Amino acid sequence: INWHLKENARDHHTSKFSSKELTVRRGQAFIITFNGTEQPEQNLTFIAETGPKPSKPAKTKATFGISSTVSKDSWSAVLQSTSSNSVSISISSPPNAVIGRYKLSVQTTSADSSSPASLGTFILLFNPWSSGDDVFMPNEAECEEYVLEEFGIIFGGNKNHINGFGWNFGQFQGDILNICLSMLDRSLNYRKDPVTDVSHRNDPKYLGRVLSAMVNANDDQGVVLGNWSGKYEDGKSPSSWTGSGEILQNWKKSGFKPVRYGQCWVFAAVLTTVLRCLGIPTRTITNFSSAHDADGNLRVDEFYDASGNHLDMAADSIWNFHVWNESWFSRSDLGPSYSGWQVLDATPQEESGGIYQCGPASRNAVKEGEVDLDYDCPFVFAEVNADCMYWNYDPATGKKTLIFSESNTVGQVISTKAVGRDDRVDVTNDYKYEEGSTKERDIFKKARKKLGLGDKFDPTAPTQQEIDQKPDISGRFKVADRLEVGKDLNLVLFLANLQSDVKIVQVNMTAWSTVYTRRPVHEIWKDSISVTLSAKEEKHFPITIPYSKYQQQLTSDNTIQVTALCHVEGGIPVLVERSITLDNPAIDIQVLGEAKANKEVDVEVIFTNPIDTEVRDCVLQVEGNDLLRGILEIK
Repeated sequence: INWHLKENARDHHTSKFSSKELTVRRGQAFIITFNGTEQPEQNLTFIAETGPKPSKPAKTKATFGISSTVSKDSWSAVLQSTSSNSVSISISSPPNAVIGRYKLSVQTTSADSSSPASLGTFILLFNPWSSGDDVFMPNEAECEEYVLEEFGIIFGGNKNHINGFGWNFGQFQGDILNICLSMLDRSLNYRKDPVTDVSHRNDPKYLGRVLSAMVNANDDQGVVLGNWSGKYEDGKSPSSWTGSGEILQNWKKSGFKPVRYGQCWVFAAVLTTVLRCLGIPTRTITNFSSAHDADGNLRVDEFYDASGNHLDMAADSIWNFHVWNESWFSRSDLGPSYSGWQVLDATPQEESGGIYQCGPASRNAVKEGEVDLDYDCPFVFAEVNADCMYWNYDPATGKKTLIFSESNTVGQVISTKAVGRDDRVDVTNDYKYEEGSTKERDIFKKARKKLGLGDKFDPTAPTQQEIDQKPDISGRFKVADRLEVGKDLNLVLFLANLQSDVKIVQVNMTAWSTVYTRRPVHEIWKDSISVTLSAKEEKHFPITIPYSKYQQQLTSDNTIQVTALCHVEGGIPVLVERSITLDNPAIDIQVLGEAKANKEVDVEVIFTNPIDTEVRDCVLQVEGNDLLRGILEIK
């Protein structure tokens, strides 16, 4: 048999795969030629089958003869040409065919007794270029970016200081396609009922949900084990990965043991690789000041002690940023207005249906507050909309007093990479109406009502009186200069008296190194000052945190939270906080000479040590699809 690998791959946008196995997309014809048939072509019957027990009712087996035209909704074969001993056939699959690895065999109808002759195997994928497919994406440039692009940029840092870092998705490299297919066969659904699981593999919303569970190690020995402790000695620090290929290869090599360790962008990047590989258009989305609302009340509670230490005592939290995925497909279950981008999240935060999976939640449903629609809309809605309550907590008495509440902190500068360029695009308006607008507040009330939070008395919520109380002073931290690892940190605390009488303020300040989820790891600095502010006066206080103080305590996320809790005589306390992210020193890459296809090119990498101490045992890690074989490590 001749599978016409080159021509078929070109027509099916699968040329980038490196495998010698035919890989094609559903709902589109491919050509094969074989010889050894003495029969008239009309007598040929083809059998295409996938999964452990192929059957026609499950749509995992198709039997079809030669016909004169292509069938729209079933498998079909059309004769292309014949010569003395060979025949060329064009085979088409329906646009809703099950995806995966198929066995193809042929039988001659005249010799009923003969068993089918196996022609071999091929792989069938989703087809965003085909208008009949659930994942059809009409914009060609978007197909190029969200299915065929192997390199991406993921955004992190915090809302005041966004930084982007490169990621090598590498969905067409080496063995990745096979690893993605074996991932499906290791899911809980497949283990429970393989026949039903395979029959659902024509549906992107089913596969998206299954894979959001498989990418994390919880429940199912999936790909990546999460770790937010700041200690990663028995694995690799989440921030040291630069691509998905190494992670997926390690998972397979170890006999499918979870790879240590990942955090949100790692889960999202690996899910991007797997979904792009299977043909579902996918991108990563970063939400800054992202709420993790553990108890589903659309409110996040944070607690601070009298010294200003952020207490790690609530299940709720607001992360500096969180990365999830959007995949593009239609929602026949919800109706056309909910089709388009769907939110999937592989980071294990809360269980859904008893396991750690999240989505697909229609982005349009999230924007309109339709939190009763499948899947996991309330959780995603809270990530971008939750209200935030800051409390002062006294561990000795267990008493908590509200410092203040905010309804516009959460869900800011929601970002993704631009199509065809390395720029950042802001998609906040696709998730919610403008902060503070009546429409936005109405949608929030609608969501609360749908979740049954409307008028229910909540003993943990602050009273209206607490919410309405007004502070006597205001405060903010300003960053004095660029914050870089290896340099002292210079900040300025501004305090302003909002009243027309003198205020005496006791300011307790702390700085903690944190993970990017703002979970405190080490205290690195504290100080307290007593301040007198005359009527309407503003004062500023410079603060320096020397490098020697934070050097040993910094986590690999380079994040520090600085807090000032201001106790005002006769008034309510005021909390001033700022999360800061330090930049790593830059790596400068220079291409020497001209880069030409299929010719070696020299590249120079320059790194300057920013501190006045010798640093040892450094490793430079370099990777680039089709530029280097695997990952280059230079000690």
